[in-house]
Amino acid sequence: MKKILKIVGIVIFGIIILIVLVVGFLLIKNYIDSQKPWLEKDYYTQFQPDLELEKKYAGLGDYEVSGMVVKSGDKTIGNIRIWYPSEMENRQNRYPLIVVVNGSNTAALNYEPYFERLASWGFVVVGNDDRQAGTGISTSQTLDYMLEQNQNPGNLFYEKIDTQNIGIAGYSQGGVGAVRAVTECENSGLYKAIFTGSVAHSYLAQMWGGYDASNVSIPWFMTAATGTSDDTGATDAATEWLGVAPLSSLVENYNAMPDSVFKLRARVAGAEHAEIQMKTDGYMTAWMLYQLQGDEEAGKSLTGENAEILHNANWQDIEKNR
Repeated sequence: MKKILKIVGIVIFGIIILIVLVVGFLLIKNYIDSQKPWLEKDYYTQFQPDLELEKKYAGLGDYEVSGMVVKSGDKTIGNIRIWYPSEMENRQNRYPLIVVVNGSNTAALNYEPYFERLASWGFVVVGNDDRQAGTGISTSQTLDYMLEQNQNPGNLFYEKIDTQNIGIAGYSQGGVGAVRAVTECENSGLYKAIFTGSVAHSYLAQMWGGYDASNVSIPWFMTAATGTSDDTGATDAATEWLGVAPLSSLVENYNAMPDSVFKLRARVAGAEHAEIQMKTDGYMTAWMLYQLQGDEEAGKSLTGENAEILHNANWQDIEKNR
């Protein structure tokens, strides 16, 4: 009997060792994968919009782009990553700033080509490596950092940031963080426009403290995908999985906002949650160009009774008040 128990003990110990090794391997692999790029450098060429303005703004702008990485003293933020028009190094112009909020388990290091493409349209674009950005705190701190550099005579960004034109973009959990960043932080009032891609619906967003769309007082372009990853068709969030950003959540957020503010909601036809960043790039860029640079051509894609988005087969469930 003792011999049998001994053998059983050895087998159990062996199984435990195997489990530990497997778990350790998976953790190491997950860490290594998390440090890799998730976007190809020319990712924007993989999506070809049908209409002229969306196609134009989904591509590269006219500015050459440079970038830098700044080590943060905050473990949550990790590194702050900044992209900017290269000409800024030799000119005294001021450039609009866009702060980007990461989706779940995503860091700015994973999708650097997105930042670079956006900066090529004449923006300073900043992100960080916070992989759980739903509270909006790390985003607020990142904005504070950029504003501090704008006031530091010894810094590259000294008086180069147009503080009257600051935008924010967030995807999925990052959409939650973006809404909270513009409504709940000490520097919330500095943002001029917001874009969200598949912002998590209000019930799901409780994981990160929730948000109140009625407190958004700046122009908001809210988007989502039509696929089941964003909208399963279910209706009871307490008992069913609705997807990340069902149409009902866009309608709820849109209706909660005051009518005095420019608001636009739309969904990408035939897209899934993981595609929302690439497939909204064109009109996201146009939105920021219009809101932060006063670009009237870009505005034609989204504003007015004949806005391009209204005639674009790639988009549906559109409602706007401008």
